[in-house]
Amino acid sequence: MKQVEPLKAEGASKRKHDSRFTRRGFLKVSAAAGAALALERGLSLELRAFAQADRRPADETGRWIPSTCQGCTSWCSKEVYVLDGRAVKVRGNKRSKVNGAASCPRAHLALQQVYDPDRVKVPMKRTNPKKGRNEDPRFVPISWDEALTTIADRIMALRQKGEPHKYMLMRGRYTYMRDILYDAMTKIIGSPNNISHSAICAEAEKFGPFYTEGYWDYRQYDVLNTKYIIIWGADPLAANRQVSYYSSVWGDIVGKATIVVVEPRLSATAAKADEWLPIHPGQDGALASAIAHVLLTQGLWSREFVGDFKEGKNLFVAGQEVDPESFEEKHTHGIVKFWNLALKDRTPEWAAERTGLPVEQIVRVATDYGKAGSQSISWVGGGPVMQVRGAYASMICHCLNGITGACDNLGGTLVNNKEYTSHFPKWDDFMDETAKKGSKMAKIDHRGRKDFPCINAGKPGTAVVTNRAADGILNADPYDIQVAIAYMNNFNFSATQPERWNQALAKIPFLVHITTHASEFSWFADIVLPDTHHLFEKWGWVKSAGNGFRHVTLMQPVIKPLGEAKIDETEIPWLIAQKLAERGFDNLLRYFKTIKDPETGREPADEKEFALFCVKHTTQNLWDPSKYQGGDKFNGWEEFRQAGVWNSAPYPYRKRWSQMNTVTKKFEFYSETLKAALEEHAKKHNTTVDDILEVSGYQARGELAFVPHYEEPSTLGDPKEYPLLFVDHKSRLNREGRSANCTWYQEFKDVDPGDSAWDDVAKINPLDAAKLGLKNGDKIRIVSPTGKLECTAKLWEGVRPGTVAKCYGQGHWVYGRVASKVFGKIPRGGNNNEVIPAVYDRLSGSTVRHAATRVRIEKI
Repeated sequence: MKQVEPLKAEGASKRKHDSRFTRRGFLKVSAAAGAALALERGLSLELRAFAQADRRPADETGRWIPSTCQGCTSWCSKEVYVLDGRAVKVRGNKRSKVNGAASCPRAHLALQQVYDPDRVKVPMKRTNPKKGRNEDPRFVPISWDEALTTIADRIMALRQKGEPHKYMLMRGRYTYMRDILYDAMTKIIGSPNNISHSAICAEAEKFGPFYTEGYWDYRQYDVLNTKYIIIWGADPLAANRQVSYYSSVWGDIVGKATIVVVEPRLSATAAKADEWLPIHPGQDGALASAIAHVLLTQGLWSREFVGDFKEGKNLFVAGQEVDPESFEEKHTHGIVKFWNLALKDRTPEWAAERTGLPVEQIVRVATDYGKAGSQSISWVGGGPVMQVRGAYASMICHCLNGITGACDNLGGTLVNNKEYTSHFPKWDDFMDETAKKGSKMAKIDHRGRKDFPCINAGKPGTAVVTNRAADGILNADPYDIQVAIAYMNNFNFSATQPERWNQALAKIPFLVHITTHASEFSWFADIVLPDTHHLFEKWGWVKSAGNGFRHVTLMQPVIKPLGEAKIDETEIPWLIAQKLAERGFDNLLRYFKTIKDPETGREPADEKEFALFCVKHTTQNLWDPSKYQGGDKFNGWEEFRQAGVWNSAPYPYRKRWSQMNTVTKKFEFYSETLKAALEEHAKKHNTTVDDILEVSGYQARGELAFVPHYEEPSTLGDPKEYPLLFVDHKSRLNREGRSANCTWYQEFKDVDPGDSAWDDVAKINPLDAAKLGLKNGDKIRIVSPTGKLECTAKLWEGVRPGTVAKCYGQGHWVYGRVASKVFGKIPRGGNNNEVIPAVYDRLSGSTVRHAATRVRIEKI
């Protein structure tokens, strides 16, 4: 296959290394490398190319090339129409059985991203030694050689001092090439500090499924075969996994299933649902408990999955305990303990007082959900779980799938289908004594401490606490960070209380950022490296599930990279390894050379071959006929590359019943799996489980800790001073906070219910607005106990009274000339994270975004 060569940056050889740049210059130095593209917002060439594509037949000069969209975590397989070397259209890859030909707006926005004149196109270095939000970095362009030499020298200095643990790698959006940069390179250098973004995403969603059915991952939902769906704090038509697929089939679902959305605001999905339950924020666990109570008292549980009373009479009566010996379970464990400990008193009347929902509505929804039997879905999103005590909300909401027997069943909730990709070779033999010693040091994010159990998949101290790393850096706890590399992340925008990150990043002596755009994170970097765009310019692959299938979808360069951009997870690590080898530390390069071309057995000769060989190595089981194990079958690499996607076999329903990855192998209403994990963590700290829960901020004591149950929300702010609850939500146009520099994002922002084009609005119920004397269009300041932001008031009945809802994505003070009002100085709108406190669900490590804080509104 012909290698794609990088586009030579115009004027790159003539760069003046002693130039100085203002904030405006920060944009200019990036745009200079692609001057031909830097027309007004880059739209002229785009529109010209679109017109050409419409006039000319596809077989004349253009062609569709498969790749993958990572605009959200749906990870849809796509095809890009390339005309005269330029990407002009994107569509779904019909070969995918997960998303098919369907597409959502995010993929189309990628066209504006890749040709954005504000992209970083050449390496740059900081010339202002001072770091801060109000300090102009004064970046100047440099060569790749200078950038790589500087990075290698800094890493070598740490190793020579015996302090490799003071190196840190921060990861944002990734492909499954991640282990090269994130894991292997970090460990071979000798650091334990590979910090991913996962905990600021939706990690707590995985907690409930794992400690009930042993599955630590996101679920897929059998929507075409279901009869009833309860959606908890998720918005699958806008911002959940498989947006493209669900958007394409939602019309079919509405026609044959009842859809109920539990959400304080009228989301895009709620607008297309049968019923919207505008719940009081933080009370999802109360509603789920009441639904479970009704299911059991009305005898609506699955006898086939759960079992039944030995005498045939339903003994689940409100307020009464049940003898565990009276019930014979089949594929579950602890249903009676669950009732006695957590459900017997959780009546609809009790829940109505907390949720603000009518008793009759709670009873009706619970009853109709139960009557749907196993063809029902309790769909758990971030809303209930990304709360201070969200781990138990995750369990109580998810356990409804166990009660109805929907778990692993037709029309219910499913896990991932089996796929057959392989890992990279082990790197242990390439870790010298310095690396082995450094990698055993405590991590900078404090996971595993007594008050941060962070139990990933049953293993205490293994879940990342992304946002906590800022405190570790700031306080040099357990040590200071001297050198850091980060890629495709923007923690001082995307994490809550981002000012902490500003201070932490300013404290790191040497920081490298690999990015497509100069972001808030880049502002604090010493070196900025131009990254490739995932959909158009890089090698990689990801895997995703939906529609009863799993796919592995390929990324490949469909156009030449703009400027001097290089691939973050493969090409750049290779180049750094070469520089380290020149300085006498060749361990990393020798390891990389063990990853050979599966077709020829040849070692990579340069970074481009390395990037390609990494993809071929890890996907060989999918495309090599001699290694075929299941799913789509190919006759070689080239056939797989041209298809762009591999699909699994169809989902095997009920195969996991009594074969789950729990201690008992069953669906655990009484979680022996969680009990073992908590006891292990308590033993490590020479204390009790009750003590662990107390210092971690949970209410449960005794055996209640081991069953799904309701915990009161923990919300910051005195109601008298901060009368409104803040509701954060995501846009169907958000490419993970990276869309704001696209004019299409701003122009079509009103596709999000209640939002407005070219504005950033806070949606306020008219009843609350009247009390505050607010009208549409008023400029307001939202103030919480930890921060403030400014935006525009929008009166809208689609938010529950007593709350204010605002979409995340605006408020960039850099990122480009559209994303910010004045680059480096004035944001366009406000960043939600400025008002959300840095608090956590400490069992999962997840950052809290919902029911986190109260706010007040001030008219400007």
